[in-house]
Amino acid sequence: MKKLLAAMAASLLMASASAQTVPAPTIAAKSWLLLDATSGQVIAAQDQHARIEPASLTKIMTAYVTFRAIHDKRVSLDTMVNVSVRAWKVDGSSSKMFIDPKVPVSVNDLLHGLMIQSGNDAAVALAEAVAGDEGTFVNLMNREAQRMGLKGTRFANPHGLPDPNNYSTASDLAILAANVIRDFPEFYKIDSIKQFTYNKITQQNRNRLLWLDSTVDGMKTGHTDSSGYSMIASARRPNGNAGQRRLISVVLGTSSPDVRTQESQKLLNWGFQNFDTVKLYAKGQTVKSVPVWKGAESTVKLGFNRDILVTVPKGVAGKMKAALEYKDPLVAPLARNAQVGTVKMMVDGKPLLALPVVTLEEVQEASIFGRAWDSMRLWMQ
Repeated sequence: MKKLLAAMAASLLMASASAQTVPAPTIAAKSWLLLDATSGQVIAAQDQHARIEPASLTKIMTAYVTFRAIHDKRVSLDTMVNVSVRAWKVDGSSSKMFIDPKVPVSVNDLLHGLMIQSGNDAAVALAEAVAGDEGTFVNLMNREAQRMGLKGTRFANPHGLPDPNNYSTASDLAILAANVIRDFPEFYKIDSIKQFTYNKITQQNRNRLLWLDSTVDGMKTGHTDSSGYSMIASARRPNGNAGQRRLISVVLGTSSPDVRTQESQKLLNWGFQNFDTVKLYAKGQTVKSVPVWKGAESTVKLGFNRDILVTVPKGVAGKMKAALEYKDPLVAPLARNAQVGTVKMMVDGKPLLALPVVTLEEVQEASIFGRAWDSMRLWMQ
């Protein structure tokens, strides 16, 4: 998650530069955001930090906490859950998968009921199965939100039914969605299933893009009277010669199911049609070797401690030129991965984005004689 946050932070300059080159689409929603999950870069957004009611988008965190419990072997997909009266009686007018207190249900079925049918009863049953009770489970949800850096998010329940203490933002929901896809791809596949039958009742996935766009493979819809209609959608499409590229759209507070579908599709298409994601540097690749003073080595290699992928308007990638700026003089000792400068990517003489550059190796101090000699040389400069 730290890598994703770092990439999103590094993209702030990029986002403004892109907006000047490619006008953002008009999206009929209270707030929205488009994230390139391949680069970790926000391509465009509107009111991305505005507090909203997430409604059933809350269930994405419920699923994440459950996936974590399965990974940690606290429960398994085959674990049979005794359905409580509390889970069974959750708001009868809301979405349900129709579990029965007389019939134990597997965690696997509950996850399908949660993400495909948007079952609020499934959310409560999973919370009780993983943590013993809803309150303890909600604490786990908020702990994960804090770990992910979701500063504008708080959960009050596992299903998203209205509560003043259940809120989030488009920015936070995009980060949450990216975490699910990256950390638990085998479970994320549930989101692409178009319908699910439980208790002899078949319900369709409310994500209509699964029928309209073959590249869409998730993720979740949400609705309450107070929040409007919302959707997080994700799609993977070819990225030229660089494999696949994934975009995540977050569209919040639209006026109808049709509008949330239409606007999500518009946002995804706009992102794929107008931008490319390119790999600038590989993890550990040397950008430049530069002089070191008072060191056991005379030079140090500078580069990046992660792959550097950036999202840029189409046609811009071939125009980018790198300009390295670093602390001068660099004086030993230097630790590995110490940030000592930036690489600015320039287009037509203007900065498009700046990326922190680090030392790729440790440089220890020279002997007392070597340090004295370099001190004299520095003094004479």
